[in-house]
Amino acid sequence: MTSSWILLSFASLLAIGELLVPSEARAFFVFGDSLVDNGNNNYLATTARADSPPYGIDYPTHRPTGRFSNGLNIPDIISEHLGEESTLPYLSPELQGERLLVGANFASAGIGILNDTGYQFINIIRINRQLEYYQQYQERVSSLIGPEQTQRLVNDALVLITLGGNDFVNNYYLVPFSARSREFALPDYVQYVISEYKKILARLYDLGARHVLVTGTGPLGCVPAELALRSRNGNCDPELQRAADLFNPQLVQILNELNSNIGSDVFVAANAYKMNLDFITSPQTYGFVTSKIACCGQGPYNGIGLCTPASNLCPNRDIYAFWDPFHPTERANRIIVSQFMTGSTDYMNPMNLSTILAMGSRI
Repeated sequence: MTSSWILLSFASLLAIGELLVPSEARAFFVFGDSLVDNGNNNYLATTARADSPPYGIDYPTHRPTGRFSNGLNIPDIISEHLGEESTLPYLSPELQGERLLVGANFASAGIGILNDTGYQFINIIRINRQLEYYQQYQERVSSLIGPEQTQRLVNDALVLITLGGNDFVNNYYLVPFSARSREFALPDYVQYVISEYKKILARLYDLGARHVLVTGTGPLGCVPAELALRSRNGNCDPELQRAADLFNPQLVQILNELNSNIGSDVFVAANAYKMNLDFITSPQTYGFVTSKIACCGQGPYNGIGLCTPASNLCPNRDIYAFWDPFHPTERANRIIVSQFMTGSTDYMNPMNLSTILAMGSRI
């Protein structure tokens, strides 16, 4: 009687585990900087925050959430395509119980590949710490559904990592004659940053990630902040464009090397440079009135300082490619994610997200 009851209870627990992690569910994990931060920095004493209006003006609640957007950001829109609710920031007290099974967002505005990137923001979650939180997350989930189910959840999950832009904008080019620019010529700096990124990605694989979208940097010299600081005629700054042109091909190269070493296409390169440049160079084609002037800001191109309640604010965010001096509007983010989903190998290499999802749980 007792042994039967134990067996029945064990079977019931297994069944509950199966219900908690249905075969078609796919968790989603996000690592990176302000382009993908869903609000972790709201819980930190840092200046890199988006917790005051008009941030979030077009979010469903019409309130700031910590996203550097007028509404939804790239991870939110990917979650829509997955048929899941948005992942919560890892630091959110709401990330408990079954909500953990949807995944987690570990991203933190201001960070880079290098530990000294974004030092001016003081208290941010550097990438090594994000990976530690990922490990901690797995331990928390394991106590809920057991180690085997947790490993399955992690292996089957989709991962997005967005890093690199801040290593140039908020490090090498932060001030004239920065410490890093005195230490390295630009090509050598790029090589150093890439070698550090390769270690981070290898660590992500070691922690169980098997379906990883890795975005390159966008056209760094074309954002309103850099136009305001560096452009006399509205053209993209050639020096920052050179940095992106050096970084992105080398990133693809290390992803190919990692995949070759693993023997599987774990890492997928998302060509954020091309995705952004499409609507920056031809805004009208995509229904934008401008890709130079930010919707929210001040000074030339609305590119100076932060987006605050005192900033100039455009009445219609859908016709602006940039929301603030650095970040796309929700509508621009939707165009970017559409390329994630169905883009050719010019945008997504070796495959797009629709292909990954159609292949089922394992590569």
